[in-house]
Amino acid sequence: MKFNKLVDLIGNTPLVEAQNLIPNKNVKLLLKLEGNNPGGSVKDRAAYNMIASALENGTIKKGDKLIEATSGNTGIALAMIAQVLNIDIELVLPENSTKERTQTMRAYGAKVILTPAEEGIIGSRDYADKKVAEGGYVMLNQFANDDNWKAHYKTTGPEIWRDTEGKVTHFVAAMGTTGTIMGTSTYLKEKNPAIQIVGAHPSDGSKIPGIRKWPEEYLPKIFDRSKVDTVLEVSEKEARAMTKRLAKEEGVFAGMSSGGSIATAVKIANSLASGIVVAIICDRGDRYLSSDLFD
Repeated sequence: MKFNKLVDLIGNTPLVEAQNLIPNKNVKLLLKLEGNNPGGSVKDRAAYNMIASALENGTIKKGDKLIEATSGNTGIALAMIAQVLNIDIELVLPENSTKERTQTMRAYGAKVILTPAEEGIIGSRDYADKKVAEGGYVMLNQFANDDNWKAHYKTTGPEIWRDTEGKVTHFVAAMGTTGTIMGTSTYLKEKNPAIQIVGAHPSDGSKIPGIRKWPEEYLPKIFDRSKVDTVLEVSEKEARAMTKRLAKEEGVFAGMSSGGSIATAVKIANSLASGIVVAIICDRGDRYLSSDLFD
């Protein structure tokens, strides 16, 4: 018999070549389909590494109660991993998060707390910090936890290097907690310092779930600007349009942060004479069906 534990299925996601987005045949745009993870997003990697490492080093023990602020995907991943490892978890997210996200977290057994929509993820972070300060909770703090970015140093980076046979020239990711781009950059730059690392963040006034331009005081502590060669702004309009193009032209059904990532990757690809650009498809589109994304 051949079978796996659920956590064994995290990672080793496929790279798929975009067929219709790049006119220059000397440039390949490869989409890394993180929605293929068992919890449906790239955040499965960090969630598992953070919880497993915390259990291993004694930061959390059986019986402890976790609390975490999340805009959605990390919460789903943490809820899934916490259930598998039999740990209580409370997740805090803005009240305008999609119904699919909050229901998925609850389905895994997590307690969900919704904070005012106008405060965004910053309001959720403040609430979680307050609960930890009051006592009785342990926070993994994805924004400051080195096991977030190390998940990608251990898995995402090596997978991209292996699957492109070391030929990747550019890596593009949307920036939220920045764990994906930090860990992948660290690994790829060790292999070849010439690889260009490109981050996408929202233009002023744009709201793209999962991507943030953080105020200085909320900048993730794991973020190291020196590990990103170029940061490009992407508008909500561009992200929405690319999300729809991905589904209609490439058969890749993803969320808006993926649209932001790929819109940025297309800009980079179109500026090249030749190259291999790898970009992250962060999650799956089915957790956005109750929003207006696909209207």
